[in-house]
Amino acid sequence: MVRVGLNTERLARAGAELADEVGFEHVTVSALARRFDVKVASLYSHVKNSHDLRTRIALIALEELADRAADALAGRAGKDALTALANVYRDYAREHPGRYTAAQFRLDPETALASAGPRHSQMTRALLRGYDLSEPDQTHAVRLLGSVFHGYVSLEMGGSFSHSAPDTDVTWARTLDALDALLRNWPEPDASPTP
Repeated sequence: MVRVGLNTERLARAGAELADEVGFEHVTVSALARRFDVKVASLYSHVKNSHDLRTRIALIALEELADRAADALAGRAGKDALTALANVYRDYAREHPGRYTAAQFRLDPETALASAGPRHSQMTRALLRGYDLSEPDQTHAVRLLGSVFHGYVSLEMGGSFSHSAPDTDVTWARTLDALDALLRNWPEPDASPTP
């Protein structure tokens, strides 16, 4: 049975939808073939293998997240920008859990460089200009924000905070307050030599 209209882009988009439904780790070429009711072999003219499919889903997720972040950050600075960026990641994870996981998929260096991934770093650095951090502290802060945003969201998605008070929205707001305070009062580096 020949399916008219199957192409790499359509398969990647369908894979992204499947990731949200069943989890990114369960997305394979076989699962996608079942979705379209075609033989697995018929998809190999469009995607090389399951890793290639997952890479394409990751690229979609990175692009969608970057577009949302750019829209959210427009015209904002300081804590307002920090909150907007953080909420983009959290909201996207809630709406598209499989794609959010895909955005964390390890890409080869060349693919990563050509992806929307660098836009995420650039937007975070733009946000940090409002906190007047110079290098290497700016890089430290980019890594800190990524760790907190993605760590919190991953733990929350996994149910780690669902068994105790206060509500996770309250903790999220307090976490962003704490990050803002830290960024406004970034510590000076320790002058003692490292071992």
